[in-house]
Amino acid sequence: MAAQEADRLVDTVRDREIGVEQEHLDQVYRRLDEKIHEAEFLMKDAHRLGQVGTPGALAERDAQVFRAGVHLNRLNNEYEDFLFGRIDLLNGKDGKKGPDGAYTSIEPADDAVRADHTADIGETLHIGRMGVLDADYTPLVIDWRAPAAAPFYRATPVDPGRVVRRRVIRSKGRRVLGVEDDLMRPELTAALDGAELAVIGDGALMAALGRSRGHTMRDIVSSIQAEQDLVIRAPAASVTYVEGGPGTGKTAVALHRAAYLLYQDRRRYSGGILIVSPTPLLVSYTEGVLPSLGEEGQVAIRALGSLVDGAEATGYDDPATARVKGSARMLKVLRKAARGALEGGGAPQRLRVVAFGRRLELEAEELTRIRHAVLGGTAPVNLLRPRARRLLLDALYAQSGAGSRHNDPELAAELRSSFDEDVTTEDSFTGFLDAWWPELTPRQVLTAMADERRLGRWARRVLNPGEVRRLARSLRRPELSVHDVALLDELNTLLGTPARPRRRRELDPLDQLTGLEELMPVREESRRERAERLAQERTEYAHVIVDEAQDLTPMQWRMVGRRGRTATWTVVGDPAQSSWPLPEEAAEARDEALGTRPRRRFELTVNYRNPAEIAELAARVLALAMPGMTAPRAVRSTGVRPRFTALDGAELGAVVREEARRQLELVDGTVGVVVAMRRREEAAGWLDGLGERVVALGSLEAKGLEYDATVVVSPAEIADESPAGLRVLYVALTRATQQLTVVAGPRDEPDADGVPDLLRD
Repeated sequence: MAAQEADRLVDTVRDREIGVEQEHLDQVYRRLDEKIHEAEFLMKDAHRLGQVGTPGALAERDAQVFRAGVHLNRLNNEYEDFLFGRIDLLNGKDGKKGPDGAYTSIEPADDAVRADHTADIGETLHIGRMGVLDADYTPLVIDWRAPAAAPFYRATPVDPGRVVRRRVIRSKGRRVLGVEDDLMRPELTAALDGAELAVIGDGALMAALGRSRGHTMRDIVSSIQAEQDLVIRAPAASVTYVEGGPGTGKTAVALHRAAYLLYQDRRRYSGGILIVSPTPLLVSYTEGVLPSLGEEGQVAIRALGSLVDGAEATGYDDPATARVKGSARMLKVLRKAARGALEGGGAPQRLRVVAFGRRLELEAEELTRIRHAVLGGTAPVNLLRPRARRLLLDALYAQSGAGSRHNDPELAAELRSSFDEDVTTEDSFTGFLDAWWPELTPRQVLTAMADERRLGRWARRVLNPGEVRRLARSLRRPELSVHDVALLDELNTLLGTPARPRRRRELDPLDQLTGLEELMPVREESRRERAERLAQERTEYAHVIVDEAQDLTPMQWRMVGRRGRTATWTVVGDPAQSSWPLPEEAAEARDEALGTRPRRRFELTVNYRNPAEIAELAARVLALAMPGMTAPRAVRSTGVRPRFTALDGAELGAVVREEARRQLELVDGTVGVVVAMRRREEAAGWLDGLGERVVALGSLEAKGLEYDATVVVSPAEIADESPAGLRVLYVALTRATQQLTVVAGPRDEPDADGVPDLLRD
């Protein structure tokens, strides 16, 4: 009876506290509605300005419509938990207020805590996705990126600062669903408005960890922990290295850091932020996070196979071929190929023209000498065409003998100019030049490299015959692989793009009707049009974030480095999860890409994803893959140990399908079935008809993703795929937040309990 009465009292307090937060949320939404009406008025007013008809009014209209449209778009997005946090603070040492209306003091005042361990709450701040002020400029919501919000993430019972209570608020739309409190100063009896401060729930982090996963990433803005917050808010004046094992939140931290940097210094990062992800799957998984954090438009999330304009690669090479394409040795091969591709079988071997009434000819030997002279420098091949044209004319002029006709320099120069004009207007010369020195594209050079004999000449003393054969064979495939994209980017630099005159914009018909063409012969781009065009054309960024950096090959580091020549960087990775077999070579290329910028290092040490039971199993593989490496510490235990099953005469596909179906019954969220790369398509067939909650993916595609449950198929097959196979297996075993099943195949040598040889103690 006493227990029931206690439960009733807890429910009463919880309902009362939910009501308090609901009242505040209602006030916030009333204010947001007012701001939406203001933005709509600005939109209408901007359109009215456009009717004035002057160039200045049109430009002002474009700018105002753009600003109002962005603001309106942000206000109209009602996220699941727009308002997600609250901190109750002691009085501070000073009374200074920051730009967001909150007091700036970090430490409590000397008299904030009385001798009898009682205290009054001096300030309450609500934390949300963007800042909201009331009509009197009092903060209703503090933007999660603002300095005043930092204590929400950093306060601990060991170092609480001014924070007495931290509350996570769960809401959906305009309705508060629940609250979870953490008490930072449990020794105090604190009062708010004369009443003792209530404490509800078991803590925000554990509640967040228990939520089921979907196929897209949730932001962690309501449950960021102290070591993650230090990374997110770190200054960006250099290179920020972030290392951490599976489940430490590296990808989420990288995304939140992008939003934070834009909030802190929007002018500096107007050049854009690039986030590089290893796979399209991870891009799809993460791309919804930034809009939910109040940022979109300034951040580009790209997979490695999508970094080059016009290329979209999702395929993978076999490990041996990938090792060749990713190696820094390819740079020497590509340099020779970029120049050698000009000497294709279709290149003409003789030039014939008529000038000054004489027939002039250059034979193959002379043409070869001229080509070698042109290619003697390091300039991009396509940019050397004017030099090639000039040397051809020099050789023809010398053959004509016209240079000895005049001693007078002025007359000699006039004669030479006349000769050049005479020759270059002949179709025979222009046709020869187009065929002998064509403008090459990276795709054309890759196609030329598919010829094993030519590639063998270009790769002599760089690649062995087996590597040449493997590389040529892979380049004969019609589709690009992820590693081909880095080769295209390198070739684009080696070839260069000749400058072309910029096309004039067509005159706007509206301008013609209003007579504005007299004032503006060609209508200039509006600020919004220019921003959109630059975003599409952008190849360099103000800040570059590299996710899963340990997987980048040397050639991929060169590709990414070109996009951040003047940028600041955040590099996120874990050596223990690297799928690239030559980390020293990649580290050298990484350091070259990052240049001499100072480095700042952070390490994330806590595994928030995996229960201890799964983390313990994965640690056995880590000990084999990288002896001496310490796994991150798991913060929770579910009591559910990984499940092992062997085939026992059944077909592999049938067993995997049954285990996936079983997991779907055990969890509310998603199930990932991880197989060796060669089994990807086969595994998709095994799962056909089980629904959208289950997905099959290759071992390399699992990087960065997480599921409520995973089924890892044949650890031995995954481990034997490449020299880095054990590290790839470690990744596969650390994707689950709740349940893990391991299916042992014929090569796994399972014991009587179905445990594969690789996973036994």
